[in-house]
Formats: sequence, C-alpha cells, structure tokens
Amino acid sequence: MTRKIILDCDPGHDDAIAILLALSSHELEVLGITTVYGNVGLEYTSRNARIMVELAGKTTKVFAGASRPLLRERISAENVHGKSGLEGPVFDEPKLPLEAQHAVQFIIDSIFEHPNEVTLVPVGAFTNIALAMRLEPKIIPLIGEIVVMGGSTTLGNTSPAAEFNILCDPHAASIVFSSGVKLTMFGLNLTHQCLATPDRVAKFKALNSRVGNVTVQLLEFFKLAYNKRYGFAGPALHDPCTIAYLIKPELFTVQNMHVEVDVLPGPSFGRTVCDVWDVTGKPANCDVAMTADADGFFDLLIERLGTLE
Repeated sequence: MTRKIILDCDPGHDDAIAILLALSSHELEVLGITTVYGNVGLEYTSRNARIMVELAGKTTKVFAGASRPLLRERISAENVHGKSGLEGPVFDEPKLPLEAQHAVQFIIDSIFEHPNEVTLVPVGAFTNIALAMRLEPKIIPLIGEIVVMGGSTTLGNTSPAAEFNILCDPHAASIVFSSGVKLTMFGLNLTHQCLATPDRVAKFKALNSRVGNVTVQLLEFFKLAYNKRYGFAGPALHDPCTIAYLIKPELFTVQNMHVEVDVLPGPSFGRTVCDVWDVTGKPANCDVAMTADADGFFDLLIERLGTLE
C-alpha cells in the first residue's frame, strides 16, 4: 500500500534531491508538490520544483503557495544555494506548467478528498501548512501525519538558536507544532549525521546517468557552504531524510517529547525548544529523530535515483 504525500518545499539543493527520492519510490504516491518562499523567492522555488519533476521524467503537478511569512520579514539563503536556488548544473526553463490553483487550497482539498490518508511533508517554511490550518480548521483532525524538516534539539544554523526553516516563519511553525496532528521532526541534530562525503558523491557519479550527474553537480556546489562554515567533508542532506523515513523508517531512531517554538523577540526567536529530558512534564507532541543509519540512507538514495535516467 502506497502512502499519499504532499511535499511542501523551497528548492534548494537538498529539496531537489528529496523530490527525486520521492518520485522514484513506489512506496509513495506524490499527490502534488507545493512550493513556498524560503531558500530563494517563490518564483525560483516554483521553477526549481518543476525542473526536478521533469528531470525525474514525471508529470507531478506543482502548486505555488506563500511568497512571504505570516508576520516577520522574509529571509533567504542565497548565500548557500545561490541566486537561483539550484546553482551548479545548467537547466533549461521547465516546460511543465505551474498549476493555477494556490498551494494552500490544494492542500485543503486533498485532505478533504483523502481524509486521514495524507502525510504532509514540509521541508521549507511552514507557512503553507499553517495557512491551510487557519483557513480551514476542519482539516486538522483529518491530516494523517506531518513529517517536517526543521529545528534542532541543539544549535541553530541561521542564528545561534534557530534553524533556517523555522526561522523563516516561527509563527507558522508554532501553529503546526501546537496543532495536535501526529508530528515527526527531522532537525539539524539528525540531518548533520547524513553528509554527502566524497566517497558517497562518487557513487552518484557511478550511476552514469543524467540524474546521477546532475546530483553530483548539485552536491559539489552545495558543499561549498558546509566546507566554509562547519568544516564538513560534504553537505548535509537535510530534506531527503524526511522522505527516507517514510520509505524506510528503520533507518532512524526517534524520541517522543514536547517541542514548542519560541516566537518571542530576542536571541532565541525561532528556536525549537525540545524537552529531551522531560523536565517540564508537558505532554509529548512530537517524535524527534535522534540517530540515523547514514550509510543505509545513502544506499537508499543511490538505489532509488539509480532507477531514473
């Protein structure tokens, strides 16, 4: 039985690889891809999502969503992903059209059409998901599950306390984390365990395919920011972890805990406050990914992307 998902993203190099993994995996039925501002502006993220759908040889529909956060000013990550969001390879403009329907309405309609069956996978700012919940609260108990990339049990990457996706729109993230929907979080504490080291990148090159070669070019550009800031041997593949979890959950361990988002002004704005030790006694609301079988994760990526031309 396949799992119905909506991948909500802001491609972005790691988002791009998450799209390829989702579209090459028979365990998942991608109802649609929704885009949001984030790594770059909405015009670019919507373009990039369609480029990756075409690269995968699919016709999955792409829906553009929010172009700015609920309350705060917009931030971006061109310093990591480049002006287009997918620097490295050279892409033609996509032929796949952008759907006329707004992403938020598509999310609402899909949940009503498939009650309790849809897994939402936000791997960018959470604005589209929060807007859907606020515009039509009746969908909240009908969402099957939400698997997010965002936050951390430890440190931030955009401020000392906050991870980029959450800091893009902490107010939206707070709505999602307090919604009561079954929630699983993949934060930096987990995704920094999944690094595209040179030996792993070589395996993508060995696929000897267009998808493999494009993936190598994406990773070679993406690694530059990780070499400079962290001294990592390769970039962290944040977003594909969520998709890998849906396909092969045994690659990861999770811990149930209470997580809330700091929306108050100050140095911890946007922090995911994770009660790892249950010091507050507040009810757990999230499964937080803690450890990864990184080799198994990359084996899955190589296997599935190897099915694409």
